[in-house]
Amino acid sequence: MYERDTDVVVVGAGGDGPALAWRLGQLGIDVTILEAGPFYGNEKWEAPNDAPGGERSGDPSDLSGELYDEQFTSKEGDMNDPVTGKLRWGPADSDRPPWQRTVPQQALISQLSGVGGTTQHYYANHPRAFVTSVEDQPHWPIDYEELVPYYQLLEETHPVEPAPTTPKAEVFFEGARRAGYGLNDGYNVTESGYRPFPNAIPQPDERLMRDGGEEGDVGGNNTSEYRYPDYEGDTLAMHEHQGGPHPRDAPMRERARRSSNVSLVPRALDTGHVEIRPNAFATAILTEGGAAEEATGVEFRDTWAGTTERIHADVVVLAAGCIETPRLWLNSGLPDNGWVGRGLTTHHFDFVAGTFDPDTLEALIGQRAVEPHQGQAAGSRVDVPGKGGIAVNTFAPGITAMAMYAAAQGEWAFDRDTAGEPWDTAGRLAGRQLKEQMADYRRTLTLICHTDDRPRKENGVSIDETTEDEHGPVPLVEWEAHPEDDARRDDLARRAAEILEEAGAEHVHRTDAAPILLHMQSSMAMGKVLDTGCEAMDVSRLFVADHSALSNGVGGANPTHSGQALALRTAEAVADRYFDGVEDPIGSV
Repeated sequence: MYERDTDVVVVGAGGDGPALAWRLGQLGIDVTILEAGPFYGNEKWEAPNDAPGGERSGDPSDLSGELYDEQFTSKEGDMNDPVTGKLRWGPADSDRPPWQRTVPQQALISQLSGVGGTTQHYYANHPRAFVTSVEDQPHWPIDYEELVPYYQLLEETHPVEPAPTTPKAEVFFEGARRAGYGLNDGYNVTESGYRPFPNAIPQPDERLMRDGGEEGDVGGNNTSEYRYPDYEGDTLAMHEHQGGPHPRDAPMRERARRSSNVSLVPRALDTGHVEIRPNAFATAILTEGGAAEEATGVEFRDTWAGTTERIHADVVVLAAGCIETPRLWLNSGLPDNGWVGRGLTTHHFDFVAGTFDPDTLEALIGQRAVEPHQGQAAGSRVDVPGKGGIAVNTFAPGITAMAMYAAAQGEWAFDRDTAGEPWDTAGRLAGRQLKEQMADYRRTLTLICHTDDRPRKENGVSIDETTEDEHGPVPLVEWEAHPEDDARRDDLARRAAEILEEAGAEHVHRTDAAPILLHMQSSMAMGKVLDTGCEAMDVSRLFVADHSALSNGVGGANPTHSGQALALRTAEAVADRYFDGVEDPIGSV
C-alpha cells in the first residue's frame, strides 16, 4: 500500500476546501487536497475523461486555458447531462456510471465531483448571510461580526461586485418597486428590499456594449467573437451552468465566473505549499488513541487504478460536502452524538415564471422580449429576512423545461385548481401546454424562491447499510419540509407572483417544485458536531470546512460566500491549534 505524509490533508476540492488550503498555504503549512473527480484545465490531465493522466498537481503553470476551452464546450447536453455529462457526480472515467446515493422520496440531488466541485455549475452568487439568521436564530455559537473580515477578503479577492443590470433585471426591479420594495444598499442585509446580486463575476468589458450593437442588445448576437485579450470580464452570455468558460482564450485565472477552480485553486497553488490529487475518493478517516480519538490521516481509493492508498497528516480536514462528509465520518466508525449528518437545510426551492406580451415589454424596457439568455444567469434579487429570498434565475432552454415545468411535486397542472391563487397555472406541464410555454421562452422571466428552512434533526444523511459501492455503504439522504418551511415558501412564491404581475406579466406559472438538494447546509453543524473553530468535538485534529459546518441555511442567502468565509476562519483555527499560529490573522477565532 502506497503511503505518504503531509501537514494537512483536505478531503474535497470543491467550493470551500481550496479556500482553506489557500490560507494554510499562505501560512507556510503543506496541504494535500484529495478530490474524487477530475481536474479540468490542467496539463497533467489532457484527456481527463479518457485516461488516468498524472497523479498530482502543485504547480500553477499546469493550469491551461487552452485545455479548459477544449473541455468546457458550453453545450447543455455535453456539460450538464447528469449521467454522461462532464459535470456530474461521478468518476472522471466517462465510461463508468455516476456514483450512487439512496434517496427514498421524490427529490433531486444536484452536486458535482471534480476540482471546483459544484461551483463548476454555480452562478457565482455571493451574498453574505442575512444578519438575522446568525444573530436572531438560536443555531450559531459565534457572532455575525466574526465572519465579516473573511467576507471582506473574499469580496476583494474574487472580486465580488453588483451584477450589471440587463433587460431581464430591469423587468424584475420595476416589478419589485411597484410591489413596494425599496433598494437594499450594502452587504449586511437586515431588512426586505431588492438589489443587484453581489456576484463573483467581474464587470463586462466596456467594449462589449460598444461592439455588441444598440442599447438593449446586450452582448450582441455572437459571443464567440468576444475573446481574450480583446475582451475581459463577463461576456453576458449566460454560460454559468455549462461551466462558465468565458471569455474564451483567457488563462484559467482570468475566466469571468470565479468558481473555486478559477479563483481559489490558482491562488492556493501559488503559495508553493498546496498540491491537488484528483481521482482520489476518500474511504476512511484514520485515527488512533481509542476513546480519546485523534485523526491521523485518510485512506482513499484511486478511481482509475482501483488501488487503496493512505496519506498521513498532522490534521485532517473534511470538505467533501453535506452528503459525503457525514458519509465518510459514519463509514469510518467515528463517534456519533446524534447530530452527525443531521439538521440538513436545502433552501426548499420553488420557481415562479411570468410570460409577457411584447407590447408590455416594449413599453417597460424598450425591447419586445425578456431575452433570458442575455446577461448573468442570476443577477438580481429581493431579500426577505425571516422568510428567505427571491431571485431572477434564468436557465438555458433545456434546464428551463425541466426545472420550471417538469420538476413539480403532486398533481399535473391540468388537475390543479388555481382559483384565488396569484398564479394562472401550477405544477407539471406536458404535451402541447409545455410546448406552448417553451415557445414563449424569450418572453419569460423565471424567478427562484430560496426558503429560510431551519435545521431539523429528522432531515439529513445516514448510511444505507443495504447498498454498497466500491467506496463502501452509500449515503441515505432524507429531506422533507416542515409545515413552517412550507409556509415560508408559499409566502415567497406569492411575493414572486406579485412582482411579476406588477411588472405586467400576462401569465404566471408556479412550479411547486419537489425538493432540489443543491444549496445544502448544516449537516455537520458548528455548535452541534463541531466547536467554534470547526474542530470535531469528539475527535481531535479533525476539522470540517464545507457547507455542512454552517449552523443553519444562512437565512436563504446563497451559501458559497459563507462557506468560503468560514473555511478561511477554520484555516486560522487549524494554524493556531496545531502549527505555529497566525501572526497576522484576518479575524479572531
